[in-house]
Amino acid sequence: MPDELDTSVFEQASRGDDRAIELLIERHLPALLGYLRLNADQLIRQKESCADVAQSVCREILEDMDDFVYKGEGAFLKWLFFRARIKLVDRHRYYHAARRDAAREIRASQLLTDARLGALYTSIFSPVKGAIAREAAERLESAFRQLPDNYREVIILSRLAGQSHAEIGRELDKSPENVRVLLHRALVRLGRIMNQERRG
Repeated sequence: MPDELDTSVFEQASRGDDRAIELLIERHLPALLGYLRLNADQLIRQKESCADVAQSVCREILEDMDDFVYKGEGAFLKWLFFRARIKLVDRHRYYHAARRDAAREIRASQLLTDARLGALYTSIFSPVKGAIAREAAERLESAFRQLPDNYREVIILSRLAGQSHAEIGRELDKSPENVRVLLHRALVRLGRIMNQERRG
């Protein structure tokens, strides 16, 4: 779970205070990094680190706060992921349009220096906190990209955005029970793919 913030931060964010919104972005940076790592395609990952993409997303958000209205942490995190998705689409188009060499050496990732991101990845399978090894994180990311879209979405909403089955159900137009079953199947499939890759 992210570090606790004083309730005044949320009140200030709801009034559009830039510093409060910056604190909220910092609070959810591990989730943003996790979202980017799980959703960036191979071409983007070869060209730049997800940490650089996250910095770009945060910079653009802070520079373009005119139309932002704070409506609670769940909505804020959903908006953060929306902005990250737009950035990934933009970066994908840029690299494909430029036809740059996709075989360039991949930059060493620095994301897992943040223990909170490791704990976040660990929470995909278990609420237990703890760091996850780099190779296990890479295996998880690789397996995640092999899942169907609906499995990826329910895992992100549940484990990264922290939404309840009922909240996810409202978003996906499913009952909480159907969400629970879908999430269970998604996690089982993810674990199966990871085990196959580990043995392979």
